[in-house]
Amino acid sequence: MPSVSLDSERFRRRFDTFNEIGATERGGVNRPSLSDANREARDALVEWFRDAGLAVRIDTMGNIFGRREGADGDAAPVLFGSHVDSQYNGGRYDGVVGVLGALEVVEALNDAGETTERPLEVVAWSNEEGVRFQPDMLGSGVYCDVFDLDYAYAREDKDGKRFGEELERIGYKGDVPCEADDIHCYFEMHVEQGPFLEQQDIPVAAVEGVFGFAWLNVSFEGQANHAGPTPMDMRHDAFVATADVTRAVRRITATEGTDLVGTVGSVDVWPNAINVIPERVEFTLDFRSYDDAAVDAAIERIEREIANAAEREGLDYEVEQIMRVDADPFDRDCIDTVVDAAETVGCEYTRLVSGAGHDANYLNKITPTSMIFVPSVDGISHRESEFTEWEDVVTGAEVLLEAVRAKAAE
Repeated sequence: MPSVSLDSERFRRRFDTFNEIGATERGGVNRPSLSDANREARDALVEWFRDAGLAVRIDTMGNIFGRREGADGDAAPVLFGSHVDSQYNGGRYDGVVGVLGALEVVEALNDAGETTERPLEVVAWSNEEGVRFQPDMLGSGVYCDVFDLDYAYAREDKDGKRFGEELERIGYKGDVPCEADDIHCYFEMHVEQGPFLEQQDIPVAAVEGVFGFAWLNVSFEGQANHAGPTPMDMRHDAFVATADVTRAVRRITATEGTDLVGTVGSVDVWPNAINVIPERVEFTLDFRSYDDAAVDAAIERIEREIANAAEREGLDYEVEQIMRVDADPFDRDCIDTVVDAAETVGCEYTRLVSGAGHDANYLNKITPTSMIFVPSVDGISHRESEFTEWEDVVTGAEVLLEAVRAKAAE
């Protein structure tokens, strides 16, 4: 195929302009799903899609698609993209490089006057992060028939606002049904969110699959009482039990699997007063591994630890599994396509498994899928200090370009 080149300066200008939306004082962004900043980001993206000649459609979950026609308009398209919602006070690169990198691929093809055989579709998925509305990857999950639409619309944030109502409020409850059409394949470029690529000084990874994971929501119910007069042997302290479970997570991850990780990520304490024994604690647990048996074993062990902690403190407790996703190997041919693309670009590459979940997990259930990783400096992500060298972002987008061109020619 003839050479097609990205315009790295245009790509960078667009990236910087986009990240002025919801910018934080510490250099990150705050664009949680369906917030006003998220709406502004969506508006900018739709405008840029149309400026690039893409036909825009928005489905009933607010997923945004931009279609570039191919020579064979009846052929199944190559789909590629990521997400533009962020963590609360998150980083500038997570998700965004995949969407804007996909848009730059389209711009480069436009500049070269190249028409692909298959149509191309760039996508920005709704609610990938799952920090405001749980579970995560909600837009792609409905699209891939993992969740139904009513379930998604009924998800509530901590203020009791529902996903469906907020989607309508920001003007992105589209008319197109949220359901998959025929798709030839799916690619997603993303920052690694881990340290390996930077440690090895490698700019690109072909992603072979994604860790399986489980999310649990746990609550302990005890008794509030005065922190001074109440003897220690008369206390029913919900936070003590929570601390015991948190320590147990570290013990379990050290014994159940070499790649098993576990996190207590969200903790709410009532009444949360300096001189009152905590009466109630709700918290989340997150276990991940590429070995599904290790995740299952960790869940069994932590449930025993929760029961034992509740018994020691004389508490009532509840455990709810709110998410379970199996480890997900990607399509071998798509992985090889990414490898071939890296060789075409002439960059060093490796193969990795992702510890983080992505929309690609669900797309992999309905179409051949793989991902492209670029390095995260110091392995940092989901923080305002998240950073990737721009040269690596461009290299990843160049690999994305060649992978998309190869698959669009089939």
